[in-house]
Amino acid sequence: MQIQISITLLPEEEKNKNIIDSKIKAELKKSVRKEELAKGFEAVFIKKSIDARHGQLKLHLRYKVFIGEKAGAEAADSAEQLPVWKKADGKKSVIIVGSGPAGLFGALTLLEHGVKPVIIERGSETSQRKQDIAKISTKGDVNPDSNYCFGEGGAGTFSDGKLYTRSNKRGNINRALLIFNHFGADKKILTDAHPHIGTNRLPQVINNMRAKIIELGGEFHFDTKMTDLILDGNKVKGVSTENTKTGEKSDFYADAVLLATGHSASDIYEIIAKKAPSALEAKTFAVGVRVEHPRILIDAIQYHGKLDSNLGAAEYRVTTQVEERGLYSFCMCPGGFVVPSASAPGEIVVNGMSAAERNSKWSNAAIVTEIRPEDIPQGFVKEAEKKGCRALAGLYFRADLEKLAYKNGKGQAAPAQRLSDFLDNKLSEDLPPSSYTAGLVSSNLNKWLPPFISRRLAQGFRQINKNMKGFICPDALMIAVETRTSTPVRILRDKESFECTGLKNLYPCGEGSGYSGGIVSSAMDGENACAKICFTIS
Repeated sequence: MQIQISITLLPEEEKNKNIIDSKIKAELKKSVRKEELAKGFEAVFIKKSIDARHGQLKLHLRYKVFIGEKAGAEAADSAEQLPVWKKADGKKSVIIVGSGPAGLFGALTLLEHGVKPVIIERGSETSQRKQDIAKISTKGDVNPDSNYCFGEGGAGTFSDGKLYTRSNKRGNINRALLIFNHFGADKKILTDAHPHIGTNRLPQVINNMRAKIIELGGEFHFDTKMTDLILDGNKVKGVSTENTKTGEKSDFYADAVLLATGHSASDIYEIIAKKAPSALEAKTFAVGVRVEHPRILIDAIQYHGKLDSNLGAAEYRVTTQVEERGLYSFCMCPGGFVVPSASAPGEIVVNGMSAAERNSKWSNAAIVTEIRPEDIPQGFVKEAEKKGCRALAGLYFRADLEKLAYKNGKGQAAPAQRLSDFLDNKLSEDLPPSSYTAGLVSSNLNKWLPPFISRRLAQGFRQINKNMKGFICPDALMIAVETRTSTPVRILRDKESFECTGLKNLYPCGEGSGYSGGIVSSAMDGENACAKICFTIS
């Protein structure tokens, strides 16, 4: 007999085996007969979460309990969830554009069916990518093809590695976590309520995935940018590419193309707009800033003044409504860093990351407001209409905000303001210490952010402060601009087949196509799309 139970502990009770055993037994007595319990039981820890609500810190621990049987069966259950990958026989192949989680997990799904994945990645391998990323902070140089957004592993590789998702209807979340663990992620991701690999460990996990895909017959072509789709009528036969270092042009052909290019590849939407503009639609996205606090301040707020190193850096999640639009936190990085995430010269984009230990002196999160298609200023709508695809208006608006941030910064030194000064509409005379290594420039964000954005942010901050007393303070720092939480454009696909509605043999997936919002949800979307491809081409 097997059942799952949850118990609640105080932080100081977490290491006390007697208390834990006592609470497990008390919980079992509520639903299990005495004669069953008399057979003995073993409890296997499944999940842990921290509850800091209502002024009292609590830990919620979930267990799978084996009554009258050995817990060794648990290991067998986990092993069965790991896919069986096969050597590609070369009879069928699929081009995958992009090596982020959607592309990598898609490739692994193809290999379950013996189909050869050919991965086209505009950016570099992780080793070279590290060097390109370092130049952004140290020299202000942005490589438009190898940066925080583009390169092996996708945008998440060097920006955090958060694995938490609510997309449980999209696929088997535990299976995705098991695969990450198999390729080197810490086993804690299988039990933490908000699993996280860490940007210092995720690159090696990605490298291990690449090695397995190559071992089984897959191909990787780095520094290779897709420049066009090769069509036969409205059927995609392959892709045209250019090597970003040598300029060499090549064409690749396959049985299908998986488009897994991420939310920052604006040129991909331009290509689709020329081939099949009706396959694109404008979608809601979000714009705002990174807000950074001293970590000790966020810990004190969230843990109600109880600072305990065993609890780790505190997380927070906020959401509210302002002017009939959502305003919320995104990609909260406890004990993390703010990083420069521009993907082209002449723009500033900020993002957050944290190492596995989450032990920096700061904590940060994006605080963003919802932008619906009807919110986009008409100038950008007209620009998109002139190019024959109104759906591109959000891209042009996003690019303009990033250029404004660059204009109000200096190189990759980002415009910034104390949160309290932002609310008082005054320039900060000085700025507090920050994790953002590219530098900061004091700027009154009210002067150049569109009024409807700065107004919503101001109202939102005041509402957040009601529930998180002390969130608004002189040491809270706003760093602009955060624009890449999601794409403003969706590439339309059939709900059943996953095939693009305007182009046959093209399968859009992941964040860049508008169907996911994070590492795990993107991974599962790539798996689902490739499962459909295998069924179609078999």
